[in-house]
Amino acid sequence: MTAPSQALRSLALVALMTAWAIAAFFGGSGRGDPDFNAAVGAAPIVAFLAMLLWRARHPLWVAASGLILAGALAWLWPTLRENAPLLYLVEHVGTNLALGALFGRTLVGPGEPLITRFAGLVHPGPLSERKRRYTRQATLAWTLFFGMNSALSALLFALAPHAVWSFYASLLTAPLVGLMFAAEHLWRLHALPPEERPRLADVMRAWRQRASVRNP
Repeated sequence: MTAPSQALRSLALVALMTAWAIAAFFGGSGRGDPDFNAAVGAAPIVAFLAMLLWRARHPLWVAASGLILAGALAWLWPTLRENAPLLYLVEHVGTNLALGALFGRTLVGPGEPLITRFAGLVHPGPLSERKRRYTRQATLAWTLFFGMNSALSALLFALAPHAVWSFYASLLTAPLVGLMFAAEHLWRLHALPPEERPRLADVMRAWRQRASVRNP
């Protein structure tokens, strides 16, 4: 893929995510058309399940599962359209809990923390004890970030007006993740010497290599 096409693809993705976040804000607030709000809220879940089905690679299994998914969606639709804010809550809290579990489960047991594994992909070879300590702490920091994000989301939904919760969940989540990345970058500058800090190009290359191995 050429650089211009990559840039256009990235811009299109950012535009789509921004449009979805704005629509989710109104849907989570309980404003607008109930069917549209339910469709926007259900779209990420349906897209995720569709990607899982597509990877099954068995036509009959894909077709049968697709029909079951469509039937379940049609059956649940009256409930979804009447409870759109709750749908957005489940999606937001569930996503953060899943990401927290993704990082946190690698801190338990004999295996390596998630960011330690990724550091090994970026810079193959033995990692220094300093870098191992940093990557373990960074993995713990992301685990706590996603856990606190899900807890705060649930508290705001229960105690604050839906408009306040929806603003936090739909419009503030992405900037908060960006601030977390920035904070980790500043922390990395302090914790690691220049030769042990990965360049963005190295990180992207390692990510593409990992993706190509997982999706041959």
